[in-house]
Amino acid sequence: MTATSMTALDLLDALVRIDSVNPGLDPGGAGEAQIAAYVARWGHSVGLRVDVLEGTAGRPSVIVRGGRDHGGRRLLLCGHLDTVGLAGIAEVLTRLDPAGIDAAVVTEPTERQAGTAHRGFVWTEVTVTGVAAHGSRPHLGADAILAAGHYLVAFDNLDRQLRGRPHPFLGPGNLHASLISGGTGESTIPDRCVFTVERRTLPGETLGHVEADIAGLIERCRPADPRITVTARTVLHRPPMHTPPDAPIVQALLAAAGSGTSVAPMSYWADSAFLAAAGIPTVLYGPEGDGAHAGTEWVSRSGTTTATTVLTQLTQNFCS
Repeated sequence: MTATSMTALDLLDALVRIDSVNPGLDPGGAGEAQIAAYVARWGHSVGLRVDVLEGTAGRPSVIVRGGRDHGGRRLLLCGHLDTVGLAGIAEVLTRLDPAGIDAAVVTEPTERQAGTAHRGFVWTEVTVTGVAAHGSRPHLGADAILAAGHYLVAFDNLDRQLRGRPHPFLGPGNLHASLISGGTGESTIPDRCVFTVERRTLPGETLGHVEADIAGLIERCRPADPRITVTARTVLHRPPMHTPPDAPIVQALLAAAGSGTSVAPMSYWADSAFLAAAGIPTVLYGPEGDGAHAGTEWVSRSGTTTATTVLTQLTQNFCS
């Protein structure tokens, strides 16, 4: 079978055989180097322009360009270097001649709905510092873990408040405690407790809003014991995304997909937020699937075929 005769399902079958486990999720993961090399070879073999960008820690990205500049609108098809969205994109590129970026489609498992919005997130690490002492002499110590408990209760209250302020399309934001560590021994009053909270943010909520909320919470909960200190720092943040349903790329996708497809909010964060933040109108679209970041991930073969057809029609219409 030649590269040009491969269908999306042929590519899907080939790609799932390549170990591309994300080393950020599994320290033993092979990473994307091998699958990036495969995609690059495939692109060259079908006459497309290919650039491989060597990322940090041996995690490359691949840019595949097709077509010529004929004055039409330009569309970016964006997917992870994995086997799901990428397979459909690859077949579309062999059929069409898109020329650049007036809008973007990010291929995530949207159940073949047009994903026009998702939440962002902020990870905040909170460090509570106390004074260590033997458990039999509590007056000499200041318990960092018990103090952290008061803050965790306050974060729980903040989560309840967030759920009372829903976005009209996405619903409420939320907050949860995701990691915690502290203490050195059963009979030692702990001098340190560190926990991380994740806040899912809505369109219009910035990092500044989140950091101000957390700073206010820490100040209000400050313990009476002056030996206890509390600090918070942002570990990672990603913006939310919301594309108006009347945006041309959204309307073009709905027209290409036909009945049964409508605009829908996505529960997860995606790279679409980066594109939207750069001013590129962006929509998410992809087949049915489940098991993201789990031991077994799957995608519908029939959904992959349908999504490929829809992306082909979309690109033909949008870029003409």
